[in-house]
Amino acid sequence: MNPNLDKLQPYPFTKLQALKAGLQPARKPHIALSIGEPKHAPPQFVHSELLAHLDKIAAYPLTKGLELLRQTIADWLSVRFQLTGVCADTQVLPVNGTREALFAFAQATVSPRSKVLMPNPFYQIYEGAALLAGAEPHFINCLASANFKPDFNAIPESAWQQCELLYLCSPGNPTGALLELDDFQQLIELADRYDFTIASDECYSELYFDENTPPAGLLQACEQMGRGDYRRCVVFHSLSKRSNLPGLRSGFVAGDAQLLEKFLLYRTYHGCAMPLPNQYASIAAWRDEEHVRENRALYRQKFAAVLDVLDGCLEVQKPQASFYLWPRVGDGEQFARELYRQQNISVLPGAFLARESDGVNPGQEYVRIALVATLEECVDAAQRIGEFCRQN
Repeated sequence: MNPNLDKLQPYPFTKLQALKAGLQPARKPHIALSIGEPKHAPPQFVHSELLAHLDKIAAYPLTKGLELLRQTIADWLSVRFQLTGVCADTQVLPVNGTREALFAFAQATVSPRSKVLMPNPFYQIYEGAALLAGAEPHFINCLASANFKPDFNAIPESAWQQCELLYLCSPGNPTGALLELDDFQQLIELADRYDFTIASDECYSELYFDENTPPAGLLQACEQMGRGDYRRCVVFHSLSKRSNLPGLRSGFVAGDAQLLEKFLLYRTYHGCAMPLPNQYASIAAWRDEEHVRENRALYRQKFAAVLDVLDGCLEVQKPQASFYLWPRVGDGEQFARELYRQQNISVLPGAFLARESDGVNPGQEYVRIALVATLEECVDAAQRIGEFCRQN
């Protein structure tokens, strides 16, 4: 067996199951706010496209995907991030959701004993990808004092020198913090200086509050620097959160053509082509923005209602984007355990999403609350959390 498998920690939800083991929850309906799985209804036209192309399961799909899908993605990227000249043939690659692509990308791009830098707290796939590639994760703390953005200035010179891959996540999971264009541009300059690749996980990019100010992206920063080749830069996008299609397993990687050429070679051997019915359904989803705006409106409703209920009883603020709340609760594990026992609500301890770095686990005092349930359930949960906070 690969000895690096022994370096992997249990997944956060496995840890949560262990935390709740043996507890007898209150006799109230369970409300799950621990997993970031969208629960809004998927677009009906996506169902129709899947059904209309079921006959395509009789054919092998190409790893590179349909030309029409790649062009649709290139068009979407160009409009969304004000890009010019995205090449659908060389700068776009469909993938089966960002999770598998974020993991696979490290296997294809980093060498053993190098460093892979990542935010802390983080999406655990980044850490696992680095470890199984034989690299060493280097965690960049995201603290309240820096508005939960990674403190890039705290990274020692030696880490930059050994870095081959930097994972970013904006909007951030779990904090919802955003990187601005100047943040991205600073990192692009560092990538040039130290010769590493930037992998920007932007799967929450379409979950924001102000319709007039969508979050910036890495390729947008490249464009403004005159780097139409997106050298050393790739972005990862998904339909899971944007279109409430987590089960479709559909996303894409876009950016540096030389990197994607090698990544396509890796994926051809890996055997992870997207099924053709999924590709046609994805084309329809990427072409439509109305359902995405409706999705954002639903989240705005939930954030407004929940934060109104929690005002004054929990140290929490509205994130810049995403569908998570990141309240400071003292001891995150104790809070999650007792909230489940007393109110039958599941939230995720922040420590399960982070690692100790520079003497601190930046998630220790927090919990992640995913506002993915219905509006009614979210309001009910907020009322129960308020009751819990007043009694404890």
